[in-house]
Amino acid sequence: MTRDVAVISGAGAILCASLLIGCAPGTTTAQTRAAPANPWPGINLSLDELKAQYTHYYAGKRLKPKKWPNGARVAVALSFDIDNSTPVLGRGVPGSEPMSRGQYGAVDGLPRILRVLDKESVPASFFIPAVSAALNPEMIPAIQSKKRHEIGIHGWIHENLVVLNDEAKEQQLLNQSIDLMTKAMGKRPVGYRAPSWAMSPFTMKQVKAAGFLYDSSLMASDDAYEISLDGNPTGVVELPIERIVDDAPYFGAADGSLPSPELVEKIFRDEFDIAYDEGGLYVLTMHPHYTGHRSRALWLEKLIAYMKSKPGVWFATHQDVAAYVKTATTVD
Repeated sequence: MTRDVAVISGAGAILCASLLIGCAPGTTTAQTRAAPANPWPGINLSLDELKAQYTHYYAGKRLKPKKWPNGARVAVALSFDIDNSTPVLGRGVPGSEPMSRGQYGAVDGLPRILRVLDKESVPASFFIPAVSAALNPEMIPAIQSKKRHEIGIHGWIHENLVVLNDEAKEQQLLNQSIDLMTKAMGKRPVGYRAPSWAMSPFTMKQVKAAGFLYDSSLMASDDAYEISLDGNPTGVVELPIERIVDDAPYFGAADGSLPSPELVEKIFRDEFDIAYDEGGLYVLTMHPHYTGHRSRALWLEKLIAYMKSKPGVWFATHQDVAAYVKTATTVD
């Protein structure tokens, strides 16, 4: 997540939020303050209008299976968003530090992640912005050479579709992404994860029309469900994500954030333990430019080993999980 911060200094300075309002020549501070934006637009909406917003994307049919393949107790779906430098490229702020930090994901991060997954013999799903794949074309062959992983769509250049708010442009970017990734992979991806994990009002309609098997961008449950769009079933399986089980909030700061990966491992391990007890789904999201660093790859290896030490753990790609829950007998 990114935040635009305006710094005001000096007497009479004018704050102009460039993405939200325009500042006309001659606008004064007093004039700007005279007409503040309504900070609570929802208070003026009817209950029907609020319900329409609330249920635009909603948890439809629950898809928690009564049992997992081969009698497993829990499904573990490891995932990696290979953003690399696309967030700064997309925003037009290619500073040397964030740019090179993103490049780490392709140069050292992904190869190290693949070595960890090889060592533990577990699959993962990789969601790649098309521009990331184009700038480092060696990544997709490296992932596919392992014969166990999956690759999905993650936007064009890690754009924020809510901020974009342009249905035609969003469709163009999705089409570009599918075309580029299909050519690079030699087959059409079946999974989608919204860039920035942010869906516009148009996103799910386009995802459904594109024929994706599943999405992994929403957070309405711990377990899989069919996405409901404006009260209607879409047929698209949702494999939910959550910031709690994402490395970015913990490792995303430039100074390394938390002092020890072991603290993060405890959170991720506790989340897994409860999923195991509940017989549910465990989706973990990571980024090679964060978790691909030495100490963090080490804790990932330890976490995988811990999960493997328990009986009845099914490690699967998102594609395999989505295909299974779509046809399995579900919990009432």
